[in-house]
Amino acid sequence: MARTVPHTDVLITLMGAPHESDLLTSALRLTQALLDRGASVQVWACGYATMLTQRALGDGKPRNLAAWSTEYPSTSLVVRRMLDAHPGRLHWFACRFCSDDRGAVDHIPQVPLRAPAKYAEHVAAAAKTFHLGVM
Repeated sequence: MARTVPHTDVLITLMGAPHESDLLTSALRLTQALLDRGASVQVWACGYATMLTQRALGDGKPRNLAAWSTEYPSTSLVVRRMLDAHPGRLHWFACRFCSDDRGAVDHIPQVPLRAPAKYAEHVAAAAKTFHLGVM
């Protein structure tokens, strides 16, 4: 059965290694700001950004020695919470090739894998497209 690509106001393409800079924080804040304004958003994770929604990350990050009693959510939990809070308006996809190439094959259930050849369909289904990062 063919999957339909959701029509959205914005497609955010998150490419490359999101932890080398504030790229991930910027992407998550931009996504949340768009959702807060009523927009529909799809995120396409490519490259090492596919690591962000791995089940193996669990729900929390390791403890911070400077703030031992503070709990910090993992990126997979942050994405899962955003998806749960905005059903039908937020969609997160991971590139199948990039996931397979990096061994990132166990995503949270809310994040489907898409073949890179399908990326053009996602661009066509969005009114605006942003590319964040490099490969």
